[in-house]
Amino acid sequence: MKKHIVITVLTILTFCGLICSGFAADAPAQQKKLTYSIFFPATHGQAGAGIAWAKEIEQRTGGRIKIDVFPGGTLTSAKDCYDGVVKGISDIGMSCFAYSRGRFPIMETVDLPLGYPSGAVATQVANQFFHVMQPAELSDVKVLYLHAHGPGLLHTKKPVAKLEDMRGMKIRSTGFSAKVVEALGGSAVAMPQPDTYEALQKGVVDGTFTPIETLKGWKQGEVVKSTTDCMGIGYTTAMFVVMNKNTWNSLPADIKKIFEDVSSAWITTHAQLWDKLDAEGRTFSTGLGNQIIQLSAEENARWTKAVAPIIEEFREMLNKNGHPGDRAVSEIKRLIAECSAKN
Repeated sequence: MKKHIVITVLTILTFCGLICSGFAADAPAQQKKLTYSIFFPATHGQAGAGIAWAKEIEQRTGGRIKIDVFPGGTLTSAKDCYDGVVKGISDIGMSCFAYSRGRFPIMETVDLPLGYPSGAVATQVANQFFHVMQPAELSDVKVLYLHAHGPGLLHTKKPVAKLEDMRGMKIRSTGFSAKVVEALGGSAVAMPQPDTYEALQKGVVDGTFTPIETLKGWKQGEVVKSTTDCMGIGYTTAMFVVMNKNTWNSLPADIKKIFEDVSSAWITTHAQLWDKLDAEGRTFSTGLGNQIIQLSAEENARWTKAVAPIIEEFREMLNKNGHPGDRAVSEIKRLIAECSAKN
C-alpha cells in the first residue's frame, strides 16, 4: 500500500514538474521597468514621438523592458529633467540644454542664431555635432539621441516689422534666444515653454522667441497676433534624450543594442516631425487671423548684423574658458551648410 502511494506521489510530482517547466519555457524573461520624464505636454507631437519610441523599445525587447512615460513635466520639471536623470529620479529624460545655461558650454553652440532653415537640418546638426565634439559635459549620462526644433521666430501681441518696433518689448526667451532679444533691442524674460501661454495671456510678456510650431503645440497662437519671419537669424534649441548611467550599465548587451538602434532611427522621426509641426503651427496661427510678417532683404540684413556679436562673443568665451570655441563654431557653420545642401 505504501509503495503504491509513493509511486502515485512521484508520478504527480513529475507531471507537475513537466507542466511548470512548460510554463517557464513560454514565460517572458524578467521584466525591467524604467521611467521616462518628458517636458512636452502629452498632447504635443514631440511627446507622442517619445512615447512611440518607448513602445518600440518595449516591442523589440519582447516585453523585457517596460517604460512608464511621464509627459508634461509630471515627474521632473523641464529645468530639472537632466539632474533628475543623473540622480536617478527618472531613468530617461527629454528636455532642453538651454534650461541649464552654462552647464553645457559645447552643446550650447548648436543654439547660436546662425540661420537654421528647418527642424530637419537642426536635428541632424545637433546629432552630428555631438558625435564630432564628444563633449565631456555629457559624460554623466548615456546620450541616446538629440533633436532640435526648426528656426526660432518672433511671435508678438503687436506687429514687429523692423528693429525699432522691438524697443521696450518684453520677450520670453531661453538660452541664446535671450541674447538675441537683447541684441534686437527688446528685454529678455527667461521662461520655459510651459509657463509662456499664461505669461502672454496676462501681459507679463509681449511676445516669445520660439519655433512657429509652438503656436499650435503649446496653443500660443491663441495669445499672440503676429509672427515676424526672421529666418535669417533663425536659432534652434537642442534637446536631449538621455539615460541614467547606472541604468544603462545594468542593461545586457542585446538590450543596449536595441536602445541604440531605435534611438538612431528616431533621429529622423523627430527631424521630420519638427518640420511637420512647424507647418501645422503656421496654418493654425493664420487660421486664427494672426499675420505673418516677412522681413525685407534690407531689414533681414540689419537683424543679422545685430546678432553677429553674440556668435563672436560666445566663441571667445569658450576659448577663454579652455574650450575649443573656434572649432565648435566652425563645425556648426560647416554642418548647417552641409545638412542644408542634403535637405
